[in-house]
Amino acid sequence: MAMRQTPLTCSGHTRPVVDLAFSGITPYGYFLISACKDGKPMLRQGDTGDWIGTFLGHKGAVWGATLNKDATKAATAAADFTAKVWDAVSGDELMTLAHKHIVKAVDFTQDSNYLLTGGQDKLLRIYDLNKPEAEPKEISGHTSGIKKALWCSEDKQILSADDKTVRLWDHATMTEVKSLNFNMSVSSMEYIPEGEILVITYGRSIAFHSAVSLDPIKSFEAPATINSASLHPEKEFLVAGGEDFKLYKYDYNSGEELESYKGHFGPIHCVRFSPDGELYASGSEDGTLRLWQTVVGKTYGLWKCVLPEEDSGELAKPKINFPETAEEELEEIAAENSDSIYSSTPEVKA
Repeated sequence: MAMRQTPLTCSGHTRPVVDLAFSGITPYGYFLISACKDGKPMLRQGDTGDWIGTFLGHKGAVWGATLNKDATKAATAAADFTAKVWDAVSGDELMTLAHKHIVKAVDFTQDSNYLLTGGQDKLLRIYDLNKPEAEPKEISGHTSGIKKALWCSEDKQILSADDKTVRLWDHATMTEVKSLNFNMSVSSMEYIPEGEILVITYGRSIAFHSAVSLDPIKSFEAPATINSASLHPEKEFLVAGGEDFKLYKYDYNSGEELESYKGHFGPIHCVRFSPDGELYASGSEDGTLRLWQTVVGKTYGLWKCVLPEEDSGELAKPKINFPETAEEELEEIAAENSDSIYSSTPEVKA
């Protein structure tokens, strides 16, 4: 029986959403952080999209955001020439790391002791978060502004991307191991630890490379310019989104397009699978985040599969199941924390 994809829409941002990241799976579930040009990164419950809090402190657009594995720390990269590290539980700002230009990318090591940053000054910086007063280590070599910077190979190596180049660096020697050159601008880069896979998008292409050697694995062509792509944790599916407002889902092994959905009202800037692979999130020029089911119709999070009457002739469709007290609880939380990081409560709706 055919099922209709019904995304959850998470509003609250007032400008384009340009980056998002999930935490690992914790005893409290998993979490989602979003970076936005409104300068106010938001933290949400990952499986439902429920708003938890807003990190207030940046004075410019936030271009990058990340959470550590256990969702106890967050980091953000902004146009105010700073990267900030936050306590993701209390929302408190832990430190501000001054840069000489716009910061675009942040990433924690697995033990959360070091933060990698990259930005418009073409330098990679490594900060020891246990010694915030110490000068960061710097790696030079990029010839244009850095868009993305990621730890890989159990933090022994670093991946970074500028306009048309992806570079692999050795952490111990701080030297370049290898680079990839593209004939058009690299729009996104995702690293998959399980399998050491690197997902790169440029133009209409979605390319997969070995994160260890940068050797090509495979690539797909999409019908439109792609801004971001994400690989399912089990490497079964691939999702991508871009300039035509649509999300595309592909079979990773065959490259066959399985589904495509138009839900946003602007170009899609970022897509990511959740750590359990049950959903994927997308952020758009329209200022919203949307959560989509990997397997449409499955009861999960706020989605509850409700079958119609047998003789009604209607298609089965998922029903969004909201807890009755959710809205009241969010209002109470907002009231209790009116003087802290929590601002007015964004909505989560179908």
